[in-house]
Amino acid sequence: MLKLGLFSLSAPAARGEEDYVSRVMDTELNNEDYLSLREAVKFIGVTDRFKDVLSEYPTPEGGTPPGFRRDISLADDGLLKVDLARDISRDKNGMSRPTKLLYSADTADPYEVAVISPFLANLTCNPGIIYDLFINNPKANIGNKFGTRDEVMSEIGRVLGPGADISVELNDPFEKDFGKLLEEAEKFKEMLGKYRVVIKVPHTGAVTPENVGMLLEGDKKLDRGYDEVTTPDALRGHLLALKLHEHGFRVNFTLMFEPFQTQLALQARPYFINTFLRHRLVQSTKIKEFVNAYDSTGNTGYLETLRAYFVNNDYYPPSKAGADLMDVLRFGRDILRYRHFEDSQGSDGLDGMRHNLRVLRNCNLPDTRLIVCSMEGPYNYPDIDKLLCEQEFMDMHDKVVITAPPDYLARFTSTNQVISYQRRFMNAAAGQK
Repeated sequence: MLKLGLFSLSAPAARGEEDYVSRVMDTELNNEDYLSLREAVKFIGVTDRFKDVLSEYPTPEGGTPPGFRRDISLADDGLLKVDLARDISRDKNGMSRPTKLLYSADTADPYEVAVISPFLANLTCNPGIIYDLFINNPKANIGNKFGTRDEVMSEIGRVLGPGADISVELNDPFEKDFGKLLEEAEKFKEMLGKYRVVIKVPHTGAVTPENVGMLLEGDKKLDRGYDEVTTPDALRGHLLALKLHEHGFRVNFTLMFEPFQTQLALQARPYFINTFLRHRLVQSTKIKEFVNAYDSTGNTGYLETLRAYFVNNDYYPPSKAGADLMDVLRFGRDILRYRHFEDSQGSDGLDGMRHNLRVLRNCNLPDTRLIVCSMEGPYNYPDIDKLLCEQEFMDMHDKVVITAPPDYLARFTSTNQVISYQRRFMNAAAGQK
């Protein structure tokens, strides 16, 4: 079958844009587009954004940078313009990445990024990742080379290249002055580039500018339950995300631990939403363990331990340390029921992911993707891999970004048989029997 591209239209380049146009003449056309354009196109040119992208990301002659999709539009005067629209599902020259499913990394370590960068469509980091896991970790920050967040992020931007977005979190989402938050976001845009930067905005819940200090001193506990909120405080993150969206920023709306957060979060028009897995799965396992132990023995000591567990993990505020044990039991069972932890929808800890994929399928935000994050253990990633191959979710691969520390993802490149076969191959190559 004859391959069709812009070259098949036999239209000249617009004056002064010959070099730009030469980069995109191989852009493929389907048969329908070719038939509708062949008589109408008089000249081929490019958009101002096309020129701006190449200015920001200089690319070898004849190509376009990764992370951008080639779009075409035809004006009434017969000028067909080629645009470069941000699209992390694209590799260099507008080619699709190998899979619709995309990968991200949770790291602020430029040395790790250098190894995995060719395979990434996004990188996410927050203050904990930047400071605790890298800057203040002498094993990672070799020779204390990097001393500030900006130094780290600038280096990551340099190493990562144009093909991946960079999701970076504001230092203080509780700052009351939106102007200061906008100034910080603008600084990230200048540092990382307007086409790559994504601002991470967290849910704030019961934490407010007035009580956030409690998390930094003493027992570091909040004096209220997670659901004891006022409307303005609980929607602080939503309003911040929406304001940033209205100022032209793409937003990664984060700290989504329960699926009931999703529909409300989408009202802020985020570019990314998140499904957190690890802590929720671990905690569900512990809750089930305590509830089952009580059911099989009748020993209320297990409920006392469960109550303390609820306080330690912020299900209960300290003021409920003496909560009625039967209320504790009911609460534990309600959590397990909601999380489908004892049926096929959630026994693998992926009920939230299933829910969010169904929500995304039916929302009106075609460019919004789900980041699946916070994984742990030998089964989380394989279970996600299997879930995405279920018939129900086969159409949602282009909505999913899987993110984890690079060393977690790396373990799933290997199996026991890799070792067995390498033993055989290398011994054969060495001439041994």
